[in-house]
Amino acid sequence: MKIRLSILSRIFFAVLSISFTSVNAKVQVEKLVCEYRQNPVGIDVFKPRLSWQIVSEEVNVKQTTYEIRVADSPKNLGKNRTLTWSSGKVSSDQSVNVVYEGPALKSMERYYWQVRVWDSSGKVSSWSSPAFWEMGILDPDLWSVSWIAVKSEDETAFSKPCRYFRKEFTTQKKIQSARIYASSLGAYQLYLNGERVSSELLTPGWTSYSKRTQYQTYDVTSMLNEKNAVGAILGDGWYRGTIGRNRRAQTYYYDDKLALIVQLRINYTDGSAEIIGSDQSWKESTGAILESDIYNGEIYDARLEMPGWNVPDFDDRNWENVKIVTQPRDILVAQNSVPIKAIEELKPKAIFMTPKREMVVDMGQNMVGWLRLKFLGKKGDEFKLEFAEVLDKDGNFYRDNFRSAKARISYTKKGDEEEIYEPNFTFFGFRFVKLEGFSNMPAPDQITGVVVHSEMKPTGSFSCSDSLINQLQHNIQWGQKGNFLDVPTDCPQRDERLGWTGDAQVFSMTAAFNFDVSAFYTKWLKDLAVDQLPNGVVPDVVPDVRNGRGGSAAWSDAAVIVPWTMYLAYGDKRILEEQYPSMKAWVEYMKTRAGDGNLWTDDKHYGDWLAFASTSSSYPGATTEKDLIATAYYYYSSKLLSKIADIIGNKADSEKYSTLSERIKKAFSDEFVTPNGRLISHTQTAYSLALSFGLLPEELVPAAAKYLADDVKKMKHLTTGFVGTSLLCASLSDHGYEDLAFMLLNRKEYPSWLYPVTQGATTIWERWDGQKPDGTFQDVGMNSFNHYAYGAIGEWLYNYVAGIRIDHDTSGYKHFILAPHPGGGLTYAKAEYESMYGKIVSDWKMEGDRFVYKVVIPANTTATVIIPVSNERKELGSGSYSFNVVF
Repeated sequence: MKIRLSILSRIFFAVLSISFTSVNAKVQVEKLVCEYRQNPVGIDVFKPRLSWQIVSEEVNVKQTTYEIRVADSPKNLGKNRTLTWSSGKVSSDQSVNVVYEGPALKSMERYYWQVRVWDSSGKVSSWSSPAFWEMGILDPDLWSVSWIAVKSEDETAFSKPCRYFRKEFTTQKKIQSARIYASSLGAYQLYLNGERVSSELLTPGWTSYSKRTQYQTYDVTSMLNEKNAVGAILGDGWYRGTIGRNRRAQTYYYDDKLALIVQLRINYTDGSAEIIGSDQSWKESTGAILESDIYNGEIYDARLEMPGWNVPDFDDRNWENVKIVTQPRDILVAQNSVPIKAIEELKPKAIFMTPKREMVVDMGQNMVGWLRLKFLGKKGDEFKLEFAEVLDKDGNFYRDNFRSAKARISYTKKGDEEEIYEPNFTFFGFRFVKLEGFSNMPAPDQITGVVVHSEMKPTGSFSCSDSLINQLQHNIQWGQKGNFLDVPTDCPQRDERLGWTGDAQVFSMTAAFNFDVSAFYTKWLKDLAVDQLPNGVVPDVVPDVRNGRGGSAAWSDAAVIVPWTMYLAYGDKRILEEQYPSMKAWVEYMKTRAGDGNLWTDDKHYGDWLAFASTSSSYPGATTEKDLIATAYYYYSSKLLSKIADIIGNKADSEKYSTLSERIKKAFSDEFVTPNGRLISHTQTAYSLALSFGLLPEELVPAAAKYLADDVKKMKHLTTGFVGTSLLCASLSDHGYEDLAFMLLNRKEYPSWLYPVTQGATTIWERWDGQKPDGTFQDVGMNSFNHYAYGAIGEWLYNYVAGIRIDHDTSGYKHFILAPHPGGGLTYAKAEYESMYGKIVSDWKMEGDRFVYKVVIPANTTATVIIPVSNERKELGSGSYSFNVVF
């Protein structure tokens, strides 16, 4: 295609025109974060990492020097004040993950910090506004309180009521500051003088509790009075209940006894301090929450509420004394991740009667959380709610795919006035809710959908000229939100909701585009490492509630691939250092299974899970040989481990695993590749793995890519499962078959990404045909309608359609690539990504025969811009640029 130049006032290179407006704006330092969080309270990282963004309307802004200062108060950050630490002027362009190098940090102390920078012209910014971080409890011996529990429970009852705990105390002196450090075995809510101390939900989160139990830190300075009462409600959470029970062995993975630990530290203005916390003086009782279970939901009898139970002067004479229980304190770790919270609210789309005369609420969105309801009626009236994702073909309520999960609410009114209720220690994956016990159809203002997930900052957006593709992106993001509740789960609705490693692995880069998952995945990878078996096997699910079952290719490789993704997305070298023993142990396990032949064969694997299988006799199906998949991942993880070892300075291991990966590559080629580049396992997944991972001899790559393209042309649709789907379109695009990648994207019939969209999906489905064109459903044993794995296509939308790509030779978007790939009939596409350095924008549209492209490159970064058709490359610094070429 002939390229014609546009004529603008400035022409920077032969075939492109670039324009920008330069404004002499002062360089500013903003958005200070510590360990990926703004002003975190209660962290236990001994050398926290500090990051900031440089904001300027000027172009080509580069940091050449920085200076950080840290003090114990904002006023001590000033000139001639006593600093805890000053970095001095450091000649460096690093503005992300700068390690604190000052004196040892003290437990429970707050540190204020600010930074200033110099640009390439030698101009210095003003000091940033102060930010802070606060340390948690760094020494287990500083826990001076006890774990407490109830003295007795009904051992015969599987479902047990939640327990309420309380203690009263007084303060006599003027308070300077106060913090509560709390955790539980089970899930807890904490109150002080009748008020929740935090909006965090399902604390302390989900970990392998016997190895790592998170505690939370709460600033309660403003909540204390002279007379005080602290109260807590303790539920099963992930620790006990149905999800914590080994149904085969009829035992619990953790324990059947819940426990609570609370430590309140009060600092007085006279310099003294006081500790008040959980001990044998606390009392406990049951209350209105008769059952609260992750899978089964909640039973709440408001008639059993105890008004004032968490405020002073409550009559607790009928409450029982607690007992002290022995639990190790060295398992307590700070919650350095983001908490689960109620993030947004939705109103019903419709309230209607089904053909079966069932009253149903349609929230219009498959969501995760619950309903907040205003109940009208008389004392003793019982209301029931059941949750579902879809309606059947006749428009009736359908929830068979929930399997044994009851997913219901039962609420009994305490009086005749309006009562507002939402559950406490459970959540649901749903779009539809069946209502029972309502004499009249409730008004929409009586119902609110509460959307719950980990508090991840949205970082990415993608839109284009095709509304169906935009809905696909919407579905991907909602699938991520609904499955990221402290752990990246497979699904949020049925009796599973587990941290499947394979799902997390294939989706990790898409996840990092959509939301800031830096702290989220850092936490989960620590759980993975502690659950890893001594022989290197990584469990199928993390936290492990399957008795160590694992070691499957692509699933256990999350141990290597997810840290690598975090390094690429956030420039996080520390995560590579901390996870390196885990990565190495996994690769060494694969090495023992493969032996000297360097082929991983004859083991049990999930393979290309839920791949399309044709019923046509002319096509053998899409079953990719599991040994091929296993050996491919063995190679890929070994190759990555070699790179990672080099990055962290382990040259010996880098050479060792480089040699190993080359041996695996040769063995793979000898075993699975014919001399003409055809794979023995002739499937889209097999070719995508071989091409994406770099497993083929260079001279066979074109032939293998053509075999892949020919298969796509023949089938006219994808045939991949969980493993191949994330790699398929990129494999086609990288080898000259982008038209086929767009054909797959645009396909609306089963199997395709857009087929569920045409069926009204609002999240990603577990199966390509979860609901068939005739309205019937797939096998109820495995048919989630909120399962993000196939949403890994989102990475391709960002990388190729919009064109924002990480430069693998750097990390964290310090340098990146902007290379859009228009096609598929699209007339525009735009992506924005909030990197650690600032917002990246890639925005293109077709105007007649012209390609108009606008980009934004944040300060202190550079980008390689590649314009389609001409393939002209330009190295650019920060700023806003516009390109206009003949297409």
